[in-house]
Amino acid sequence: MNTLQLADYLVFLVYFFIVAGYGYSVYIRKKTKSISASHDYFLAEGSLTWWAIGTSLIASNISSEQFIAMSGNGFKMGLAIATYEWMAALTLIIVAVFFIPVYLKNKIYTMPQFLSERYNGNVAMIMAVFWLLLYVIVNLTSILYLGALAINGISGIEINLCMYGLAFFAIVIALGGMKVIGYTDVVQVVFLIFGGLVTTYLALDKVAELNGQHGMVQGFNYMMDQSGDHFHMIFKKDNANFPSLPGLTVLFGGMWIVNLNYWGCNQYITQRALGADLKTARSGILFAAFLKLLMPVIVVLPGIAAYVIYTKGGLQTEMLGPDGIINPDRSYPVLLNLLPVGLKGLSFAALTAAVVASLAGKVNSISTIFTLDIFKKKIDVNASEKKMVQVGKITVLAAMLIAVIIAPMLGIDKKGGFEFIQEYTGFVSPGIFAMFILGFFWKKTSSNAAMFATIGGFVLSVFLKWLPMILNLSFMPKNLNLEFLSSSGFATLVEQKDKTMLYEIPFLDRMGFVFAICVLLMIVISLYDAKKGLKVKGLEIDSKMFKVSNGFAVGAMIICGVLVALYSIFW
Repeated sequence: MNTLQLADYLVFLVYFFIVAGYGYSVYIRKKTKSISASHDYFLAEGSLTWWAIGTSLIASNISSEQFIAMSGNGFKMGLAIATYEWMAALTLIIVAVFFIPVYLKNKIYTMPQFLSERYNGNVAMIMAVFWLLLYVIVNLTSILYLGALAINGISGIEINLCMYGLAFFAIVIALGGMKVIGYTDVVQVVFLIFGGLVTTYLALDKVAELNGQHGMVQGFNYMMDQSGDHFHMIFKKDNANFPSLPGLTVLFGGMWIVNLNYWGCNQYITQRALGADLKTARSGILFAAFLKLLMPVIVVLPGIAAYVIYTKGGLQTEMLGPDGIINPDRSYPVLLNLLPVGLKGLSFAALTAAVVASLAGKVNSISTIFTLDIFKKKIDVNASEKKMVQVGKITVLAAMLIAVIIAPMLGIDKKGGFEFIQEYTGFVSPGIFAMFILGFFWKKTSSNAAMFATIGGFVLSVFLKWLPMILNLSFMPKNLNLEFLSSSGFATLVEQKDKTMLYEIPFLDRMGFVFAICVLLMIVISLYDAKKGLKVKGLEIDSKMFKVSNGFAVGAMIICGVLVALYSIFW
């Protein structure tokens, strides 16, 4: 049984009281000023600094799926999985330059509000309900359950108790509103980064010991020597992991859909910047982009280190799942159990910080969408500011309670980690992103076109997913998941077909295809609506909005230069 020692618990308690105490002090200061203002509660309007926005973006983004599942992908496929993090840094620059000015200029506070003002109330309401279901049933439950699994694997604490503890901690922070979340996220990220770097250092030191050496640099060099195939960013077609990261698609294809939709059209993320002025919002997003460059060091290198230790005869038993098959997602918890007393508590605190910050941020976004876009518009249009804040807090409690109840029933731990989340979010993101990007920059885009993207994009994604079952796609990379097909009721069909003829479109490519088709058909529908004389709503857009400061331009160029260097070195 894996357990924490007294020193580990003391380190963890220090973390807990620092975060809780700081959050309480922020809440008390805020309470004396504006406890009933809904925009202050949901958006911390005008009170988050650039560094609070930047760290809150990272704290909300980095959670158990990164620490556990991305480390697992590091074990399985190597540094290439870092493309999600490094391409996100470039994406954040684009969002800061082109997306945030549009939101702020048009006083957009929620994503359904944008859809309502740009298209119509029907599109907005459909998407509001959809986002609530997605955030509660998929995202909140995944963060909660995977986080509880990770903490259980490190501490030995019963998994349900882990869930209850994480949920309670997140509720305490979330009930304080966005300002409390934003500023406590600063502390959470300090623990996350410092604890994560300590784990990486000790993991690389363990690798160095395999070669009779010590130190992070020596461990990294030996790791590159022993697993050179794990340090390529761009896979060729003959690579077994090509279907997951299909070559240049990560630079010029579907990876852009993943990142631009996540960072630019996602209430959970953009909410951090929507209450600030443009200069502060851009500075915070740029800071988050710099932090993104660091994330693979914390969440990917430990997985590669575990792979090297495994290939050298270590961790043979620890890496096996309950079914006796090697489970890459065990990489990070297994490494933490190798850490000395005290430092294990610090890394435990870092992982907990990542999970709690993500939970608090996610449940606050759920509360914001429900209160501002459903309750205020459909249930009580005359609700006072104080009542809206009360409804928001009740929603926080209700959403977390639902997540705690249903999370153990979904079999989340049996469905894979980071890649699963990316693929199945990708069923809806191409259509949503097409709806947003055309809504931003093409005034003729109609509400009928947006409705098509909402529903048609999903239907098209499902169709392309199952296309290999009815059509020979042997020219595509083989990517058949027989286990998934069998569990989905396709066992008989799989047995009847020649399994070598079953091929699947890599999901990143599929997202690119769906996005292109959605954009094309949205243009056709919009032009048809224009001929019929259907009026469309436009947004206030001025080219001057996209001008950036010299400081921002310099920071953006530095990030671009670092990315060019990284991809050149590890191509």
